[in-house]
Amino acid sequence: MNRATKSGIAAEAQSKIEAKFSEQQATECLQWIAEVTGKDMDTTGSADNFYELLKNGMLLCEVINTLMPGQVKKIQTSTMAFKCMENINNFTEGAKKAGVPSQETFQTVDLWERQNLNSVVVCIQSLGRKGSQFGKPSIGPKESEKNVRQFSDEQRRAGDSVISLQYGSNKGANQAGMSFGNTRHM
Repeated sequence: MNRATKSGIAAEAQSKIEAKFSEQQATECLQWIAEVTGKDMDTTGSADNFYELLKNGMLLCEVINTLMPGQVKKIQTSTMAFKCMENINNFTEGAKKAGVPSQETFQTVDLWERQNLNSVVVCIQSLGRKGSQFGKPSIGPKESEKNVRQFSDEQRRAGDSVISLQYGSNKGANQAGMSFGNTRHM
C-alpha cells in the first residue's frame, strides 16, 4: 500500500491498536478456521501471517459457507481491491446473520488496510463461539443459555417488602458525637 506514514497522535493511536493484537488469540482463530474449513494452512498467529491469510476475504467467506451453506453466493477470486473488500464485507454480513453482535464485527478497512487486526480476531472469536450451533467445532467459552424463571404472584409480593442492600443501610446511624469544628462567631 502506498500510504503516507502516520505521525504524532495518529501514530500513537495506531500503536495502541496494534498493541492489543494477541498472537495467541490469532493462532486460536486460525486453527479454528483450519479445522472448520478442512484447509491445511500456516496457523501461526503473527500479525503478518494472519493478515496475509485473510486479507482477500476468500478464506473468511469459506468459513461462513461452511457454517451456513450458500450464505455467500459468489466468493470473488480476483485480487482486485474492490473484489477482496466485497468478500470481507460478505463475511461480516454473514457473521451478523450467524448471530455475531454488530459491536463485535469489524469494518472492511480494519482488515483490508490492516488498521485494526485485533477487531478481526474479536469477530472470528465471536463467530467461533457460535460454531456448535451449526454442528461445527467452537472456540472460546461456551455461549450462555437462557434461564427463564417463573415466579408466582405471592413470591413477587414478598419481594416488594424486602429492602435491597443496594440502597445501603442506615441502621444505627445518627449524628451523635459529630463535630465539625467551632461554631460561627458573629
